[in-house]
Amino acid sequence: MPIEPANAAETRQFATQKGTIVVETLTTGLEHPWAVEALPDGALIVTERPGRLRILRDGKLSAPISDVPEVAAHGQGGLLDVALDPQFATNRTLYLTFAARGEGGYGTVVARAVLSEDEERLTNVEEIFRMNRFTRAGQHFGSRIAFDRDGSLFFGIGDRGDDERAQDPRDHAGSILHINTDGSIPASNPYRGDTGGRAETWSIGHRNPQGIAFDPVEGTLLTVEHGARGGDEVNNPLPGRNYGWPVITYGRDYSGAEIGEGSAKEGLEQPLYYWDPSIAPGAIAVYRGKMFPEWDGDLLVAALKYQLLARMDRDESGAIIAEERLFDGEFGRLRDVVVAPDGALLMVTDEDNGAVLRVSKAPTQ
Repeated sequence: MPIEPANAAETRQFATQKGTIVVETLTTGLEHPWAVEALPDGALIVTERPGRLRILRDGKLSAPISDVPEVAAHGQGGLLDVALDPQFATNRTLYLTFAARGEGGYGTVVARAVLSEDEERLTNVEEIFRMNRFTRAGQHFGSRIAFDRDGSLFFGIGDRGDDERAQDPRDHAGSILHINTDGSIPASNPYRGDTGGRAETWSIGHRNPQGIAFDPVEGTLLTVEHGARGGDEVNNPLPGRNYGWPVITYGRDYSGAEIGEGSAKEGLEQPLYYWDPSIAPGAIAVYRGKMFPEWDGDLLVAALKYQLLARMDRDESGAIIAEERLFDGEFGRLRDVVVAPDGALLMVTDEDNGAVLRVSKAPTQ
């Protein structure tokens, strides 16, 4: 059962390589929160993996919003991402990714809906994508959403615990997918009109991409995905490319055995960056806010295993040249990180008693 939320904010300061920052606990009492987004009026909308969607306003959590699609809280699956339509301020449309039950077991689904004016229910709920093969596996559902500049959706689905699926472009598992907001297929998709792959597929060879974001300045698509024992990756998925899993990887099986054919092979893409040992990345954001100009262009990766936020310095070419680890073990498993409109960071902790956190710059003396 959900834990009673704490409304009183807790604030802590942390020294970083580029100055002192403040972390404020906005609320606790959430059951495995998975995603957070800022609404136009400054309130926040948060998902809980068991299937609840809530509003956090002025330190108080709403009752669960009604008419959320039926969610299968199975293994790692449940209610996952929430993403606001680029025109949310006028159309109140949002998108959800979640695990659903269907023929053969469970799989990842994307739906869109309209948030009622009173914020108490969803209306016009419509499923716009359903992966093509459901199984009983409880792992590697993905899945977050990123909007391209044209308003179309990119999202990832993991290999569902069956690694060979990631090498089949006719299988949605282990892929980055690209659809329009009504579920139709964008003209730019590499397999559109090609029977060798699914029309929705953008790239393949991904183990479990749980973070996806566009650089709002450069327009670059970036993902972060879980490896096995080692081999977590940051990638820049390009249309029709193969990112290697499980043929190549920088990780090993949990048993210690080698996986695939090594770490490189002709025709398969290399990651922009990888971690060994794994940090279990949950989300990725590109910092382009005003609050931390010293972080401009940096990547921010929320991590579960070491309970940290990785800040990744990039050079002018976009190459990752350094990593700073923040909050190591201080708040629990960090599942999401987003840049709020004011430039602060918003994070959630994937815990039984999960929290929403806000990261801001410490006031100057």
